[in-house]
Amino acid sequence: MTTPKSSRKTGTEIKALKWLLRHPGATVGPTAVLGSGLELGWSATGGITGGTAGALLCWYRAHPDTFDHYAAPRLRAWRRRWSVYLGPRFTRALRACDMYVTDRKTGEELFPRVTRLRSYSPSVDVVTMALARGQARRSIEENLERLADTLRVQRIAFEHPKPGYVALIIERTEPFTETIPAPEMPEEADAVDIDDIYVGETEYGTDWRLGLRSHLFIAGATGAGKNSIVFSELRALAALIRDGLVRLWICDPKQLEFRKLGDAGVAYRYADTEQSCAELVEEYVADLRAVQQSFAGTGRRKIEVSRETPLNLLIIDEIGALLAYGDGTIARNLRKLLAIVGSQGRATGHFMTALVQEPAKDVVPVRELFPTRVCLRVTAQSHVDMVLGEGARLRGALADEIPNVADTAGIGYVIRQRTRVPQRVRAAYVDDREIDELITFIRSGRPAPGLSVVA
Repeated sequence: MTTPKSSRKTGTEIKALKWLLRHPGATVGPTAVLGSGLELGWSATGGITGGTAGALLCWYRAHPDTFDHYAAPRLRAWRRRWSVYLGPRFTRALRACDMYVTDRKTGEELFPRVTRLRSYSPSVDVVTMALARGQARRSIEENLERLADTLRVQRIAFEHPKPGYVALIIERTEPFTETIPAPEMPEEADAVDIDDIYVGETEYGTDWRLGLRSHLFIAGATGAGKNSIVFSELRALAALIRDGLVRLWICDPKQLEFRKLGDAGVAYRYADTEQSCAELVEEYVADLRAVQQSFAGTGRRKIEVSRETPLNLLIIDEIGALLAYGDGTIARNLRKLLAIVGSQGRATGHFMTALVQEPAKDVVPVRELFPTRVCLRVTAQSHVDMVLGEGARLRGALADEIPNVADTAGIGYVIRQRTRVPQRVRAAYVDDREIDELITFIRSGRPAPGLSVVA
């Protein structure tokens, strides 16, 4: 038999006891200090406290790398937990944004409870909350922008780690305030991991890395920094390109930055007109077919990277110019060829990277064949979901709100594969001089004086 529900609210003292049990730090710390003072004396307790603070200060000054990695996130999370997320200010913000439920019988307001806080960087907090009884996570997800404005933070992204819980990724301040230097170029091919290529940083202060063995789709308005992602990859792959282990096939209807690679002979194939690009892609698919036939004849299932069987990377700068804005016959043929690459190229070592300004389906009908996608600054809200998937903007990928200024070039969003949460990233900046360094390194076969090369 179900126990009938009382109309009386839980006593305040019981609520306080539950709160203390859930937050033992609120009592353990003061109790430890009091016990130490009574047992050892207040002078000794003061000495221990001062010594601990002094040791932390010495660690902070002497070894910033380890302090910022181990101690700073924990100290920052502890401070913000008590000063921001467990105080009345946060509760008032949740109430103002309708992120609570009311018990229909007692009239008691039930709020989601903060269970965990991680502060990976000075600008980003991850707040995990247990939902109140009868509360749906949709009530949180749909009010993220209101909560961000209420808390006076940059943005809030949403994650659903497990049933009954939600996590808010709160970006308190802009994490990217400085330009990220261009990646260095490993001198030896053996030092390159093609599945772990550094291209920039994430909002958590960690490395942003991409894998070559995946089709990559990059969308962004003019000046958003799309090419910096590609050239960062190419700098990391420079030794493999030099040694003939990676071949570049470049379609460049814009005829701007990638023109240098074509003129210098760094690209294995280069085309800059609609017709020549169509012919290049036809040759690319023919090479893919040849590898398939070779595999069928030998029974191989996995490509071994060598000069005889290199990896092939097709780069299409402004794919919309070929699939939507040009000759209809050429565009239809290209759509079929690129669909073959997208669906079959991974097994044969044939990958493609496409850059576009307008990611609409009628402009890039093959966009669903790109597993890895990056959305830089765009001009419309709808573009975000077109690139990153349905609901990406609702979950915090506000790429349309990135300011149209030079300082934001390379800033955008990706989707974390495990959790499907939007993550803010910034690509390293590769300027003309560093593109020239790349070309010189590949053509010379050895690093020239002054180049950014690592052993």
